[in-house]
Amino acid sequence: MKAADLNINLPLSFNQVVEIIRQLPYNEKLKLSEVLKEETKRKLGNDKIMTHFASEKALSKDWLSPEEDEAWKNL
Repeated sequence: MKAADLNINLPLSFNQVVEIIRQLPYNEKLKLSEVLKEETKRKLGNDKIMTHFASEKALSKDWLSPEEDEAWKNL
């Protein structure tokens, strides 16, 4: 079994995680840095999608009005 196949849920605080990271060898910190960059990119992509859906409902109040229909009827 590879370490990547393990799914361990340990309740650690942020400071505990930082202390563990400080104990890692330099090359392991570099690997972790790459993982964090990828995770951050993935999360940013998901946030943009979720923002789109959250905004759609709020903006629909303005978009779906008789005044808005009137303003756009000639286009």
